[in-house]
Amino acid sequence: MTGNGLQELPRRREPDLAGLAAITLDAAGRVVSWSVSATAMFGPEAHTVVGRDVCDVLMTGPGHRELIGWALSEVAAGRTHTATVAGGSLGEGRFALRWEPLAGPGGAVLMIAARAWPQPAPSWLSEATSKIGSSLDLAQTASEVAEAAVPGFADAAVIYAAERLLAADEPASPHIGEGAAVRRLAARMAGQDRAFTRSVLPAGEVLYLGADSPRSQAMSGGNPVLSSQLDRETFERLARHPSGLQAVQRYVSFLAMPLIARGVIVGCATFGRTPAGPAFNPSDIAVASELASRAAVCIDNARLYARQRRTALALQRGLLPGRPRVPDGLEVAPVYQPVGDNVVGGDWHDIVALPDGRAVLIVGDAMGHGPEAAAVMVQLRTAAHTLAGLEPAPEKVLQRLDTIAAGMDAVAGEMAAAPYATCIYAVIDPSGGTGEIARAGHPPPVLVAPDGGTEVLDVPAGLPLGLGAGSFESVRFSLPPGAVLALYTDGLVESRSRPIDDGMAALSQALSAALGEPGGALDAACEKVTQTLREQGEDDITLMLARVRP
Repeated sequence: MTGNGLQELPRRREPDLAGLAAITLDAAGRVVSWSVSATAMFGPEAHTVVGRDVCDVLMTGPGHRELIGWALSEVAAGRTHTATVAGGSLGEGRFALRWEPLAGPGGAVLMIAARAWPQPAPSWLSEATSKIGSSLDLAQTASEVAEAAVPGFADAAVIYAAERLLAADEPASPHIGEGAAVRRLAARMAGQDRAFTRSVLPAGEVLYLGADSPRSQAMSGGNPVLSSQLDRETFERLARHPSGLQAVQRYVSFLAMPLIARGVIVGCATFGRTPAGPAFNPSDIAVASELASRAAVCIDNARLYARQRRTALALQRGLLPGRPRVPDGLEVAPVYQPVGDNVVGGDWHDIVALPDGRAVLIVGDAMGHGPEAAAVMVQLRTAAHTLAGLEPAPEKVLQRLDTIAAGMDAVAGEMAAAPYATCIYAVIDPSGGTGEIARAGHPPPVLVAPDGGTEVLDVPAGLPLGLGAGSFESVRFSLPPGAVLALYTDGLVESRSRPIDDGMAALSQALSAALGEPGGALDAACEKVTQTLREQGEDDITLMLARVRP
């Protein structure tokens, strides 16, 4: 029993770590234990505070009693609660507090305190900003900004981006006019679990901010805006949520910061504080400005990356072949893997179904990588697809492609001379189990027998397209049911660390292993072979497998 008749609750021994103070409370908020580090941080000795209400000892500022009541109710429900507080006996410094339940009778509560602010500005900002921009994912970047601000700087943070920059990719302008559409990217509320925060302030929601909104004013003027209450539009929207208004009514000080990157306003960040912490002031604005500056650049980088990614994916959908129409008597499985970060490159493949049940298979490789090679590739692929529909012999198609490539202008940046490419062109007749094939400087085809044995077909090499040689030769071959024809690009068999002869041997071995079981899925075999042979990723890889159905 303590001197005032309170029963002493079981005490949990906590290490007195520098910068952390451990205090034990009972279910009513009275101090049960007071660590040495609590004395070092706050001043009073343990014997002067044990048994007293923590709101009379430590939490004596405006809103502190309500905060303690909220925290104790959360702990009683088995949840932890966090907040950042200041004022009263805490002084002007801000402290991060955490309450969590302790095992034992009486519903004891462990309260951990750590100084959150002020800290030496470079150290605090360095730690906060180091958490921002770890990826180029827009949602993750915005979440990192909110995490850096809560609870050390604010009790709540919401990050917005200008919708016109995300949805329409409109040209950026230095300022935004009065009223603006924004997309909420992330939100954090100290003491609230993330599921509740997501339900009240969902990421991805598009809002129109009226001209009287502090967020709109911050974005239109490019300056921070302080306010002491929610704007009408936000109040009305949150009032429609069952618990939304109750949650946000806890905040009494707001700071809206424009997010400015490269001289352009890309969004805004709103910070909120409860009565337990001091209202935002000019010194807070200086800190928020540095945080917002870092956040804006990282968010804009993520936005630009997302735009470039969408552009690349759109190009990929346009440049790569769609779902081909394959004749009933034939199975075809292609795989394409661009090198590095490129979405498209110089490799291409195509399947053209002919009216009599035959099919044209084409694999090509334009010199180089990335968009320059893709520009050449798309022209040659389109020409080859068109020529295939006219049904000329394989050598005739290569002759015409050679003429087209020789007439192309050099692509600025990567190619100093007229572009060239290699190509292999095959016509398959499933009903007859035969094929006709020609190549232009391309690696030779490999035939895999139903029992897994392999043979490199002897097809005259020819010269690459674009040299104007115009001399190619077709070869007829047998493709019985169950046999597989493999067409590929040199990225699969050649690299700086592997001569092409070694690569060809490895390809034959990988094809034999992947297709050793008769009737196995071609898609799985295609993936297995490319994964087995891909080494340093020095060049684009294309592999196409074709099999006549039994």
